[in-house]
Amino acid sequence: MVQIVKTIQEVRETVKAWKRAGDQVALVPTMGFLHEGHQSLMNAAKAANARVVVSIFVNPMQFGPTEDLASYPRDLDKDQLLCQQSGVDLIFHPDADEMYSPDFCSFVDMTGLTEGLCGSSRPVHFRGVCTVVSKLFNIVQPDRAYFGQKDAQQLAVIRRMVRDLNIDVQVIGCPIIREQDGLAKSSRNSYLNREERQAALCLHAAIQSGQQLIQNGAKDCQKIITQMSALINQQPLAKIDYISIVDAETLIPVEQITRSVLCAMAVYIGKTRLIDNFIFEIPN
Repeated sequence: MVQIVKTIQEVRETVKAWKRAGDQVALVPTMGFLHEGHQSLMNAAKAANARVVVSIFVNPMQFGPTEDLASYPRDLDKDQLLCQQSGVDLIFHPDADEMYSPDFCSFVDMTGLTEGLCGSSRPVHFRGVCTVVSKLFNIVQPDRAYFGQKDAQQLAVIRRMVRDLNIDVQVIGCPIIREQDGLAKSSRNSYLNREERQAALCLHAAIQSGQQLIQNGAKDCQKIITQMSALINQQPLAKIDYISIVDAETLIPVEQITRSVLCAMAVYIGKTRLIDNFIFEIPN
C-alpha cells in the first residue's frame, strides 16, 4: 500500500533512507483529484526512477481571491488508488500550515515568463506556483520532477526557475493526455455539466485548426489566431480569455513563425476556465 505522510520531516527521513540505498527519486507535484494525465506522469516517473513521490497539495498561494480554492475538487481515496496502480512509493499530503507558517514571508517571483498568457489574468498564480514548487524541490530533493505539457507556461517557468536558481533537478515534460473526443484531461473538467462538456470540444477543434494551418505553411500568427478564435466564437457557451502564439522558450509573442512556437489558449466554458495548447517545433 502506498504510504501517505503529512509532515516535511517524514518525507525527508524517508527520502534520505532511499538515497543512502542508492535509489534515484522522482517527484510528481499535483493538487490532487488525479486523472489519467497525472497517471501518465507517475508512470513515466516510475519507469525511470527507483522511487516516486507524489505531492497532493491544493496550494492556496496560487489562487486569486475570486478563484476556486474552496471548491477545487478533492478525492484522496481515489488519488491513493491511482498512485497505488502506478507504483508510487510515497504520497506527501500536507496541510497548508505545514507548508506555510503563520509568519511566512518568502516568495519566488519571476519576471518575463509570467506576465503573459495565464499570468495576465491570474496575476498571483505563478508566484504561488514557483514558491510551492521550489519548496517541494527543497523538501523532497528529487533527481527528476515530472510536469504535464497541458500547463505549458508552468512547465517553461519551472524550467527557467531551476536554471536560474541552480536547483539540482531534471525537469521532465510529458505529453498532454486527452479524452477520446480530444478534450484535454483536467481536474476542472468535473465542473462541466453535460451541455458545457460538449461545448468544451471547441478548444480541441481550434487546436487542430491551428496545427493544420501551420503544417500547411501559414506563418502569420494573427491570421492563425483569428481562425482559431472564429471556431471558438461559434460556441455560445465559450468566452475566450486569450489565444496567443509565443516563442516556445521565452514565451514572448511572435508575429511570424520562424522558430519553434507555443500556441496556448484559455477559454471559459460557462464559469469554468479551461486551457489547452500545442507546440510547433522547427529543428535548429
